[in-house]
Amino acid sequence: MRATVGDKLVQHGRIVGQHDKVGEIVEVMGADGNPPYRVRFQDGHEGVCSPGPDTEIRHKEDAGRPIGQ
Repeated sequence: MRATVGDKLVQHGRIVGQHDKVGEIVEVMGADGNPPYRVRFQDGHEGVCSPGPDTEIRHKEDAGRPIGQ
């Protein structure tokens, strides 16, 4: 998993009814875009994340591109 500053980190809900948690990557702390990442979430708090299998990175250059292209 690789990311750059400005990409979105999406942590998918693990149980039915739990909403996804979306944040913006504000710092890449690993080498070559690898985790851990400092993330600012929509509610304003920041945290350091090492993403797991329930997480995806949405790259900022893909923001306007339809899914699957």
